[in-house]
Amino acid sequence: MPLKSLQDHPKRIALSNELHARPFPHISAPARAGVIAIARDPNNPDADRQFLVQLLDHYGASHPAHGADHHFADLGRVQLKWERHSEFCTFMLFKDGAAPTGFSGQIFEHFPSEWLANAPGKLLSSSLVRIEHAHTKSEVESRIDPETKDWFVRESRAVSYAANGTAAVASDFRLDENGHIRFVVYMIGDALPHRTGRTVQRLVEIETYKSMAMLTLPVARCVMGELQPLEAELSGIVAEMSTKGTNPEDALNRLLDISAQIEKLSSEAAFRFSAGKAYSAIVWQRIDVLHEEQLLGSMLIRDFMNRRFAPAMRTCTAARERLDALSARATRASRLLSTRVNVQANEQSQSLLRQMDKRAQQQIHLQQTVEGLSVFAISYYAVMLLGKLLKPAATYGGMSEKMLGAILVPPVLLVVWLMGRRIAKSIHKDDDK
Repeated sequence: MPLKSLQDHPKRIALSNELHARPFPHISAPARAGVIAIARDPNNPDADRQFLVQLLDHYGASHPAHGADHHFADLGRVQLKWERHSEFCTFMLFKDGAAPTGFSGQIFEHFPSEWLANAPGKLLSSSLVRIEHAHTKSEVESRIDPETKDWFVRESRAVSYAANGTAAVASDFRLDENGHIRFVVYMIGDALPHRTGRTVQRLVEIETYKSMAMLTLPVARCVMGELQPLEAELSGIVAEMSTKGTNPEDALNRLLDISAQIEKLSSEAAFRFSAGKAYSAIVWQRIDVLHEEQLLGSMLIRDFMNRRFAPAMRTCTAARERLDALSARATRASRLLSTRVNVQANEQSQSLLRQMDKRAQQQIHLQQTVEGLSVFAISYYAVMLLGKLLKPAATYGGMSEKMLGAILVPPVLLVVWLMGRRIAKSIHKDDDK
């Protein structure tokens, strides 16, 4: 029974339908197909949908559902399949009957020139697929060489059985004179339309995602070029760190400049590196599901990609890893220099404290000296005052003035000294509080 008492998560249905969002076209051999991939405008994410609607309106075809990322439409003499991806959208045209000549590209004439001129983005990839029918594998093997010798460059041609031996595919992944990548597909025996469409779809996706992954290569080369002087400068700073007399603060400032440049490169290239890695993974996944088998000892599509595509992706991976490694080196060097600067600052602070302590000791000695002199000075004046005060009594008792002064000196000194000590203790006690 339905769980009506539970409220659905707002994304539940959309995420479930996502697994079935991009069905394969149904194509019956012989047929032909043409696919273009156009970059999406990041500033106008709905521009590609508006572009599709313009094409559909030109042919009076139905519009896609709101929020849909794919759409099938009958344009009369051709069928259209539209798909939207994160960075690009694809328009596939397919129709029954093989082209009268090898790869004339006439199928693209169904795209109005005025419509193409208003594309919201640049062309990323365009592919032509010629779909033939063959009754047996032996027929394919007898036809494929003479029929494809003028279509593909033999040194680059990749030929294989695909789809568990129910199809044969061939391509050289080279741009022809009109800028298209060519594929030929031989469907063997009683191939069902959905199987044919799936094989064609996987081939054009290999080309499309390959093109998207290759966008990372220029970025990787640029990063490599900019990293070389940064690496040399970083190595120089690290070498200077082991030399005595180097100003660590100056080196740290230079190192921070290098770190800022590395971070700038990393932030600018991070998305392209991540996207290239993801697109590359999709390419290899699409090759895996082709289930290729050897045909006349020719190079497989997998072999072609291992020789031509994989090195480019390894270059991108190397650039990303080199950037990450340089960032880590700069971070370690910054920490070392920061530690040295802190140690030096601590040494300077300790030296300053020692100097302050020495000066304080000097001040204490000077203060004690002044206090001692003050005792004598106060005692002198006190003795004189007491002598004047007691002089009449001393004269009456027959004591001379000098004898009176000599008798008064010891007790006066003692009293003044004790008073000074008491005042000093009171001051120290207040300071402790």
